[in-house]
Amino acid sequence: MQTVSSEKIAEPTTNDGPYLLIGEVSARTGLTQRTIRYYEELGLLPPPTRTHGDFRLFSPRDVTRLGQVARMKKLLGFSLAEIREIVEGEEVREQLRSEYRATEDASVRLDKLEQALTLTRSQLELVDRKLAQIVELKMELESRIARYMRLKQETPNTVATEDSEDGPIRQAKRGARNEG
Repeated sequence: MQTVSSEKIAEPTTNDGPYLLIGEVSARTGLTQRTIRYYEELGLLPPPTRTHGDFRLFSPRDVTRLGQVARMKKLLGFSLAEIREIVEGEEVREQLRSEYRATEDASVRLDKLEQALTLTRSQLELVDRKLAQIVELKMELESRIARYMRLKQETPNTVATEDSEDGPIRQAKRGARNEG
């Protein structure tokens, strides 16, 4: 965990841009501060840099990751465990990319590519499972709509009123008069 003195640097920065306080991150991502802290506790974010006053500071990279987590959770319906698997995979892939670029050794490069392929296939399997669940739900809903439309067409569209001569209300009244 890095600590940055807020007294020495008016606006601490990273190579990617300025650090942000949790309130600023919350405003940018639409996540509550509590949610951001919770995601940090779950390991979806690396431990943040802190000021000497122990305020959390988030890098632009952290903000991007929070946006990705929110998107996967909201739009794709991923659980936090599934999100963690994807986030950790992205970290591993970045490390593999660095190791790949750092060497000219063809066998090492092939090994890094194989590891990246395995990791990416695993992530794709996770997305495929989620997609299959979504497709299954979609098919169930389409089936219900088809059934409701069929039932709607099969159901007579007549409404019984007092005035209709052969309506059930009129028939019931006639039957009551005949019995009494």
